[in-house]
Amino acid sequence: MISFSKRLFTLLTIFCLSGIVSAQAQKIEEGFDYRILPIAQPVETKGKVEVIEFFWYGCPHCYDFEPELSSWVKRQPKDVVFRRVPVAFRDDFMPHSQLFYALESMGKGDALNEKVMYAMHKENKRLLTEPEIADWVASQGIDRNAFLASYRSFAVISKARAAKQMTEAYRIDGVPTIVMQGKYVTSPSIAGTKAKAIAVMDFLEEKIRKDKYK
Repeated sequence: MISFSKRLFTLLTIFCLSGIVSAQAQKIEEGFDYRILPIAQPVETKGKVEVIEFFWYGCPHCYDFEPELSSWVKRQPKDVVFRRVPVAFRDDFMPHSQLFYALESMGKGDALNEKVMYAMHKENKRLLTEPEIADWVASQGIDRNAFLASYRSFAVISKARAAKQMTEAYRIDGVPTIVMQGKYVTSPSIAGTKAKAIAVMDFLEEKIRKDKYK
C-alpha cells in the first residue's frame, strides 16, 4: 500500500507539472490572441498599466465574463489601473450608460454593477426607461430622488456621451472588449475562450511593464 501511494503521488505530481508547463508553453500571438489599435489612445495615468473594459449591461457575454474578470482585477498589484466604459451601440441603450455613471457618481457602482446585470439577465428586467431604472434603483435602498438628480445631471449625461465617442475612437465593435495601455485589444471572442483572454491579459500586463509602461 505504501509503494502504491508513493507511485500515485508521483504520477499526480508529474501530471500537475505537465499541466503547468503546457500552460506556460501556450503561445500568445499578435493578430490571433490580441490586436494593436492602428492609432494608440492616450492613457489617463502615466507609469501604470491601464486596463479598460468596454461593456454593456445588457450583453450576455459581458455577464458571462464578469466572474473571471472580477477575479483578475482583484489579484492585480497597485500599478494596474482598471476601469469600465459603458458602450451604447444604439441611442436607446444610452440610459444604461447614464445608469452606470449615475451609480458611479453616487459611490454605488462597485456595489451595484453586478446586481444590475443580474437583474437584466436573470430577472428579465430591461431597465431602458427612466421610471423603470429609478424603480429598480430605489428597490436597492437608494433614494429615488437623489438618484434621478444624478441620472439627469449634466455631468452624467456628458460622461455617457463621452463614452460613446470613446467607443468610436477605440474602434469597439463588440463587447466585452479589453483594451490595455490604449492600444492592445483582446476579448474572449478574439482569444477564443474566457480563460485564454485572461492569459492574454497577464501576458500583455508583463509586456507593458517590460516596455516601461509604453
